[in-house]
Amino acid sequence: MSKVRALVLERQHALALRDIELPLETGPGMVRIAIHTVGVCGSDVHYYTHGRIGPFVVEAPMVLGHEAAGTVVEVGAGVSHLKVGDRVCMEPGIPDPNSRASRLGMYNVDPAVRFWATPPVHGVLTPEVVHPANYTFRLPDTVSFAEGAMVEPFAVGMQAASKARIAPGDTAVVLGAGPIGTMVALAALAGGCARVILADLAQPKLDIAARYAGIIPVNIARENLAEKIHEITEGWGADIVFECSGSPRAWQTIMELPRPGGVIVVVGLPVEPVAVDIAAASTLEVRIENVFRYAHQYERAIALIASGKVDLKPLISATFPFEDSIAAFERAVEARPDDVKLQIRVAD
Repeated sequence: MSKVRALVLERQHALALRDIELPLETGPGMVRIAIHTVGVCGSDVHYYTHGRIGPFVVEAPMVLGHEAAGTVVEVGAGVSHLKVGDRVCMEPGIPDPNSRASRLGMYNVDPAVRFWATPPVHGVLTPEVVHPANYTFRLPDTVSFAEGAMVEPFAVGMQAASKARIAPGDTAVVLGAGPIGTMVALAALAGGCARVILADLAQPKLDIAARYAGIIPVNIARENLAEKIHEITEGWGADIVFECSGSPRAWQTIMELPRPGGVIVVVGLPVEPVAVDIAAASTLEVRIENVFRYAHQYERAIALIASGKVDLKPLISATFPFEDSIAAFERAVEARPDDVKLQIRVAD
């Protein structure tokens, strides 16, 4: 164990930038990484404000942060695809490779997965971390550290697009223009959708998303979403509906949006159980898919960013120095309508 400086969630509503003991031994199959940039995720903020997410409860001090990129500074025995000096981003969930879920390729739903900044596992808002090399991915020269730290949330969008089984030319609807909703929209476009209708109440977020070709913003405080979709699709409905808001209210009218035989991909997680209109879903033969994090998406996400087909830089609203990490979280709690993604730069 080594004593290092980190952003620590002591308990609900209590953050401290202080020294803490963390494991930094680089064993076989592992790499040690100097962290450069870390994104502030909604789950980090939720642990700060609520002290828990579902069954995961903060019962002891925990280092926050799981969207990260940095530089390899040490390589453990048996690692051949990475070397000291490589710029990398890291997949934060480490499953049991021998579990049934992992052997089926669904390692993201392995009950034994250990995920950064999910109690009791520490996150990476600290200068260095040790991580399995198999879940560490080299960044091309054209991809910055800031973009590398965006791969994690973009991988959620990639997982959603994969679950949707997009056909070229599809029309999609995304409910919620937060960081995940916007990245789902970009992944859907990259996956073959001709257009994505992005719905939200926050006009500043819609204005940011509207800069991307193919995104049609709809402010649901001013327009009826179902009517807009029917206008755009000439009464047929959307091929795909991505629910990214997590709002229970979205489910009250969601069955008005897809076409017959369409699909609803559930990305946002309501805090409480919601009612689903099964009769309407049955009448339309709507397929419902669920997304929990991602699996096998990092390399594809990095390739899309490196190719220039997906540009995530406009979504970075502000970057804070490591010493101002608490201020970054306080701003995230404000939920400013024109903020999409906040980041913290750990390295100078």
